[in-house]
Amino acid sequence: MEWESSTIWYWIILACTGIISGVLGYFFGKSDTPLAPEKSIEINSLEIQNAKLKSDLETCKKRLDTYTTKTKQLNFDSAINPSKKKSFFFDAKEAKAAFGKTIKENDLKLVEGIGPKIEGLFHNFDIKTWKDLAETSADKCQEVLHSGGKSYRIHDPASWPMQAKMAYEGHWEQLFEWQEKHRAGKY
Repeated sequence: MEWESSTIWYWIILACTGIISGVLGYFFGKSDTPLAPEKSIEINSLEIQNAKLKSDLETCKKRLDTYTTKTKQLNFDSAINPSKKKSFFFDAKEAKAAFGKTIKENDLKLVEGIGPKIEGLFHNFDIKTWKDLAETSADKCQEVLHSGGKSYRIHDPASWPMQAKMAYEGHWEQLFEWQEKHRAGKY
């Protein structure tokens, strides 16, 4: 009889331990997983970002194809007529159409981040055209800024040669879009 009562208690304790473990496991497992609506909102957000990135990629591919086609044509024209070199000309109407204001040829102030005083610093270094600035390294641009004193060192000229190249080559819409996207809090 004594043996039977200890066996019953053994099974009761074992069953209680299993039930308690199961309940605790369920609650611990449930607390670690985010709610389904939270996941779906995050997934939707990521899908939207992915769609935007795919759209941007397609736009870039189309622009690259257009640029490649134009470059091949220029190279073909140069091969046929070597005296005809790759040259760009300033089209004030196209520039005005993209920017909505009159643009003067080789105005370095068109580059986002360059004002009249910084333009003067570049002129002191004989950098007076978009082509000159496009062919200038970011390090050289930094050197020009340092020549103006401490107050000019806060500027970041990393994109200035790229912007100048877009202006020199007449890529007005791309330049305007780039500047709008990267405008440093100026409205």
